[in-house]
Amino acid sequence: MTLHSAGENALILYLGDETSAEVSARVQAAATAIESALGAELVDLVPSYASLLIIYDAFLTDHLHVRAKVHKALANLETTESGAEASTVVLPVYYAPESGEDLEALADRAKLSVDDVIQIHSQMEYRVYAIGFAPGFAYLGEVDPRIAAPRLTTPRTKVPRGAVAIADRQTAVYPAVSPGGWNLIGRCPIRMFNPQSNPTMPVSVGDRVRFEPIDRQRFFDLGGELS
Repeated sequence: MTLHSAGENALILYLGDETSAEVSARVQAAATAIESALGAELVDLVPSYASLLIIYDAFLTDHLHVRAKVHKALANLETTESGAEASTVVLPVYYAPESGEDLEALADRAKLSVDDVIQIHSQMEYRVYAIGFAPGFAYLGEVDPRIAAPRLTTPRTKVPRGAVAIADRQTAVYPAVSPGGWNLIGRCPIRMFNPQSNPTMPVSVGDRVRFEPIDRQRFFDLGGELS
């Protein structure tokens, strides 16, 4: 673990140099410990694959004080609980060529049937490694290597909201219409970001996600849209 300055009221903590479930769990444990240690002095914690951005209130504390508290919290990390139990979130997905434009091409490249790709993708449990690119865009890993696929050579200018996609060994659900170069394999009717909801996102970093195949009618019943 290494701690560095990240601005006038922020520190960044690095907890590893790889993407893995173990490092992600370490990030979550550190976040829990630091949140407890800083209390009202804390403005925000931003977890990522192997790091944790710590933003503090410069009117209440200073860099040296926060650094000392973080070191003390981390010193007890190995002997304390690893933090709150991660939630498991089940997201319904309508897998089909009409909802996932790259599903058949991905299956052909992997020398699998479309049904095989759907089964492999939906039987895995994924960890939320990071949330970024856009509000609610959760990077989930890791995809089974049999269906891992490189990003598209030419990204699309418009990917629909709810598109379920694969890039390398990560998978994600696009929370809003946006450009994107991931391979589209289905559509999820659940909103991944809603500023009017509390919480605004159905998943958080550290959560586990499973995808549940649904049929076309169920997709529409849950509010899904095909465009």
